[in-house]
Amino acid sequence: MRPRSGISPSFVSEQRIRQLEQKLRAKEERIIVLETENALLHLKLAESQSMIGKSSTKELPKSDISCKLCCLHGSARSTVIQLYGAIQRLKQDMKNLYLSALAFSKDLQYQSKNALYQILAAVQRLQLHNEAMETFQIKALELEHSLLDVSERYQKEKQKRKILHNSLIELRGNIRVHCRIRPLLPFDTAPGELVLEDRHRRLSEKVVCATDDETILVKCNRPGHALINKTLQFERVYGVAETQEIVFADVSPLLTSLLDGYNVCIMAYGQTGSGKTYTMLGPQPEDNFAFSLEDEPKLGIIPRAAEEVFRLISEKPPGSHWIEVSVVEVYNNDVFDLLAKDNCGTTISVKRDIVTNKEGRSDVPLLVYEPVEDAMEFLELVQKGLQLRIKHPTFVHAHSSRSHLVVTLTITTKADLEDGFGHSSSQKLNKKHFFNSPDSVNDDKPTRPSRSSSPAQFLGESTETHKRMRTKLQLVDLAGSECVGMSGVTGAVLRETSFINRSLSALADVLGAISEHRSHIPYRNSKLTHLLQDSIGGDAKLLLVLCVSPSQKYITESLQTLGFGTRARQVQRGQAKKRNQPGPSKSK
Repeated sequence: MRPRSGISPSFVSEQRIRQLEQKLRAKEERIIVLETENALLHLKLAESQSMIGKSSTKELPKSDISCKLCCLHGSARSTVIQLYGAIQRLKQDMKNLYLSALAFSKDLQYQSKNALYQILAAVQRLQLHNEAMETFQIKALELEHSLLDVSERYQKEKQKRKILHNSLIELRGNIRVHCRIRPLLPFDTAPGELVLEDRHRRLSEKVVCATDDETILVKCNRPGHALINKTLQFERVYGVAETQEIVFADVSPLLTSLLDGYNVCIMAYGQTGSGKTYTMLGPQPEDNFAFSLEDEPKLGIIPRAAEEVFRLISEKPPGSHWIEVSVVEVYNNDVFDLLAKDNCGTTISVKRDIVTNKEGRSDVPLLVYEPVEDAMEFLELVQKGLQLRIKHPTFVHAHSSRSHLVVTLTITTKADLEDGFGHSSSQKLNKKHFFNSPDSVNDDKPTRPSRSSSPAQFLGESTETHKRMRTKLQLVDLAGSECVGMSGVTGAVLRETSFINRSLSALADVLGAISEHRSHIPYRNSKLTHLLQDSIGGDAKLLLVLCVSPSQKYITESLQTLGFGTRARQVQRGQAKKRNQPGPSKSK
């Protein structure tokens, strides 16, 4: 173990031994010097004795000789005594140095053993720690597996609950309600504010958020009032980060029901600028609206639904389905056909009437139904209709739709293909005959598309006995409800706003009458509800997509939209019926 100073014991030992060796060498050198001096003194003594011997032959006074001899002996004796003392001191130093080295060696051994014991103890503690860590890791892995298993079981149970919930909704005839929260957009902040303030406002204004995939949280923060959090439940809630693909994934099962014989209606509801058109169609360029299947991530429900329907039909026998499309808008409480054509073949908007047929269903006479064979043809027709749709800018949205758009895809399925259109019983129906006008099937006249006759007429004009099933997919992009004071509209646009709000109120009244099981349902109070009577009244599987803004600026409109969706969930219309017509139909 290292000392606190950070210097290792081996380094200290080397330094101490080096110092002792230096002292030892110095003492040895001192001894050599003293021995040299002693030898010199002996030489001097010998010289003195020789001198005394020589001088004895001379006639010197005895007193002088004895005096010199005494001086010489005294000097030699003192020198010898000094040398003896120095030698004794050196021996003592050597002994002390030896004892110091021995003590240091023992201390070094003791410290080495102590350090070794500490190292062994640390290694043991580290091994115990590693074993504990391994145990914890095994337990953590077991907990992860357990959590994963619980999560899987939870997801399975959740999926079962959703299936049972959807089954209960179908049995009751409830309206499925999904809610989508759009991201914050630049027009959510009033113009003229500083960029820095705008960023702070964006963070503080987000008052609507999704807590999970079925719950939405609304923070009702009004000046002078306490903060109130409202929680609402829907069949599905989409957060701001969820994509068009995720939204459509919950819609696509309804399209399977469409081919199983059920009518389906998908409707987007919300205030102006809440993302209804984006959800239903996708992004809209300012100059020219065009669909591209290559730009699939941003496509909305309508183009995705068309692609999915034709994919499902491609799995069916060839020629077993006849598909037609109509595009209408309800503008100022009038229905306009957006696929009608003038004498020159140019697509124009033509006003149509709504009537109730003998079966008690709403119908639009002379409405153009265009036959289509693939998704691209369908989208081209929808694009032509969108170019005629009425739009005007408001303070809330620069491209505000001023009408309700209803795109209807009608599928006529021939369940019995024998003897159809003059073919033998062993021959399947040819696809090109299915897209021809019924009037010309048994004639030699050139075929032409059925542009201004409804599919209902086609069913009654067959010359052979067969079974047919007709289903409708209605895709509705409702005009946005709006506050006149906030939108800043005037004149003709103000009149449009009035009609939009009245038609949406009529829709709420119809749902309220159905939920209260009134004997009279006011479908005819608005052309919108009259047009959608079959879908709203329980003859279709109805999905309502609520679109809301998360901004505090539109909290009132968001609460109104969510309240509408909550009331719509309570409506029990009875179980949806299959559009199966098994009875034979013959020509008159």
